[in-house]
Amino acid sequence: MWAYTVGFTILPHVGGLFGWFINRKGVPVWYEKLKKPSWCPSRKIFPIAWTVLYTGMGYASYLIWNDLGGCNSKAIIPLGLYGAQLALNWAWPPFFFGIRNLKMALIDILCLDGLVIATMCSWYPINKIATLLMVPYLGWLAMATCLTIRIWKDNPEEKPGKAE
Repeated sequence: MWAYTVGFTILPHVGGLFGWFINRKGVPVWYEKLKKPSWCPSRKIFPIAWTVLYTGMGYASYLIWNDLGGCNSKAIIPLGLYGAQLALNWAWPPFFFGIRNLKMALIDILCLDGLVIATMCSWYPINKIATLLMVPYLGWLAMATCLTIRIWKDNPEEKPGKAE
């Protein structure tokens, strides 16, 4: 049974590491040039925060899977919502850092917020501990959403053909 625990706990890290690997070279130069609010966390905080958050949410998903008896008809909505929010979580870095489309990153994170709340609502009757493990993630997303909004507003996209 420990293999399932480890697998579910590691799964969220897969997309996070892939996104970091793909975007690692261009991020520092481009990101540092962006106008950011004074309350923007240091870049050094993000890998630590995401390691903790991905581990908590991954373990929480294992608890839900285990309590529902695996992948069956009862698990479709709770684990489907979790999978959908995880996909949007993994999509945000390519939108923001990869193609540098701040508007798409904003749309993504707003949808992500809704899916995380829906996931937590679907999990609450199944396992309250799993739901509580998602609270730090939702808190971090709230900050990240506000940060994305501010960066999007404060860094207008260049119009095609405009000189720099």
